Amino acid sequence: MCRDGEFDGRDLPRFNRRQFAALSGSAALAACTGMDGGAGAALGEAVRGPSLAESSVTIATPDGQADAFFVHPASGRHPAVLLWPDIAGLRDAFRMMARRLAERGYSVLVVNPYYRDVVGEQFEDFAAFRAGGGFDKVGPWRGKLTAEPIMRDARALVGWLDRQASVDTARGVGTQGYCMGGPFTVWTAAAVPSRVEAAASFHGGGLVDEGNSLSPHNLFEQTRDTAYLIAIAQNDDAKDPEVKTVLRRAAEAADVRAEIEVYPADHGWTVPDSPAYDRAAAERAWMELMELYTAELS
Repeated sequence: MCRDGEFDGRDLPRFNRRQFAALSGSAALAACTGMDGGAGAALGEAVRGPSLAESSVTIATPDGQADAFFVHPASGRHPAVLLWPDIAGLRDAFRMMARRLAERGYSVLVVNPYYRDVVGEQFEDFAAFRAGGGFDKVGPWRGKLTAEPIMRDARALVGWLDRQASVDTARGVGTQGYCMGGPFTVWTAAAVPSRVEAAASFHGGGLVDEGNSLSPHNLFEQTRDTAYLIAIAQNDDAKDPEVKTVLRRAAEAADVRAEIEVYPADHGWTVPDSPAYDRAAAERAWMELMELYTAELS
């Protein structure tokens, strides 16, 4: 998980809102990340895929009103994906990532994980998070996001998704999380095991908490119908190399399908505005995510 001071000395990528808007389409996103689309496109050359519909929504949960971003193809019914952001919360980087997923044929909900305390975007990007004392600011909010409240959220959010006209309830739900959102994916699967069929954690923290019955690694037994992709950052692995071993043993004991891998990239490598963003490794993670969703949600 991100720690205060972890990115000191690193340059932070900056995108203004116009650039983020221009990167809505997957082919345009390729211009800065090397993803799908023709080579040589310039930043801002928006090459659109399928027409999308998007909106800001508010969803009732047992703990309050969760604000979120919802995007999906403009027509048809599609598998739902619940996306949990990293420590800096809901912002344009994650809206952009959600749009790319939607262009691949998914109805994607990105929730504000801090809705219990604040509404809406708190940081424009990770640079603003760091400059604005983000770790201190979100500390009290993040402290509330333990297994039980996230599981309550997951039931409400998946239930909301299943009521949307753009969601195909005949197919399973996917969930993906980044940084602190990594364990949220396992808690989501445990909260709604009959619906969540694919879960992906990217540089997730807190996946192994020995002695805690609700530690993600102890919940694999309750999520046998979920397939997992757990991508671990190399610097997280260096700090705690036993995590991958414990996860693999727990998945094997529960007979859960789980791809657990240490990537040659640092914590935050998948998020475009992260100081650790790694274009090649991020694209590899994207392809593995698409393989997971194609296999499990089609």
